[in-house]
Amino acid sequence: MRLYVTSVFVDDQAKALDFYTRTLGFRLKRDVPAGDARWLTVVPAEDPDGVELLLEPAGHPAVGPYRDALVADGIPATSFQVEDLDAECARLRGLGVAFTMAPMDAGPVRMAVFDDTCGNLIQLVEFPKAA
Repeated sequence: MRLYVTSVFVDDQAKALDFYTRTLGFRLKRDVPAGDARWLTVVPAEDPDGVELLLEPAGHPAVGPYRDALVADGIPATSFQVEDLDAECARLRGLGVAFTMAPMDAGPVRMAVFDDTCGNLIQLVEFPKAA
């Protein structure tokens, strides 16, 4: 058994696709009509056969209160690993991404949190190499 797909709820699938591909650098993997929405997944550009991220419509009534509570408490919806946290944060800031938590050390990792413009906080994590 292996992980195939995980998801984030998004307010607008087209806006999310634009942000996750043009800003974050993911690539479109699947775009399949699904009623009023789409089965819309993206993957890391460097791992096109890796785990897919489903940009899932946030239309279910439970999603709003759930996401609002996470954002109010500063809890990220998901986490992405990066090789160089400072460089990635600088790149994203240059593209207008708003961070809710600047890069910081957190035990064995470094992390930062940004707003994905689609209703979620997203965490970036770097696992520093052992000296």
